[in-house]
Amino acid sequence: MRVTLLYFAVVREIVGHARETRELSPGTTVGQLLELVSTDHPNIARMRPSLMFMVNEEYAAPEQQVQDGDEIALIPPVSGGESPSPFRVTGEPISESDVTGIVQDPGAGAIVTFLGTVRDNARGRTVLNLEYEAYPPAAERMLRQIGDEIEERWGITNCAIIHRYGHLNVGEASVAIGIASTHRADAFDACRYAIDRIKEIVPIWKKEYYEGGETWIGSEADYQAAFGASVSAHSDVSQPRD
Repeated sequence: MRVTLLYFAVVREIVGHARETRELSPGTTVGQLLELVSTDHPNIARMRPSLMFMVNEEYAAPEQQVQDGDEIALIPPVSGGESPSPFRVTGEPISESDVTGIVQDPGAGAIVTFLGTVRDNARGRTVLNLEYEAYPPAAERMLRQIGDEIEERWGITNCAIIHRYGHLNVGEASVAIGIASTHRADAFDACRYAIDRIKEIVPIWKKEYYEGGETWIGSEADYQAAFGASVSAHSDVSQPRD
């Protein structure tokens, strides 16, 4: 059977390409597939504890068997034509009005918004710009999942999350969240929940460029394990994640 593998961020840089097709024996599991990739790219094996997998845009366990035609993505640690969907990623600039226009409701007593912007400093260094890389279909699926979780927990249905990808300069917005609710306390809580969950499950990665170096945020330890001292000339791997 034949499957397609997708690689992102630090994994893509280690492997050297963004996608490939592989022939597998029937019954091969996701974990066994990773073993095959690790044989070809030993540095991937060192990252194994922090890798996750998606099969056809859904998170999958290592023991899950893959099927002919499946699309399997190796997901490193995550740190967002356009559809009118309230949950989307885009390469175009975003603003607060993009989400308030979606969630506004005459029955809502509060609209809470969050706008994440690129700051000019991080980890004690001057930030020049950022690069966001995304797995768009899966990222949008996870954003919708966050919206479902918010509805289940707070009963809020007016929720919108838009995340940028690509090159962003200092001051540009990277993520916009809008929550409309009957009560303001629920709207604030749901908005905070949304940004925290984005950092946990949405396959969007951030690379920070500094004066004299760069690093994938959330993958510093993986860089160090994969490349060792050779990465120090290009990336700062000594600083903790935000």
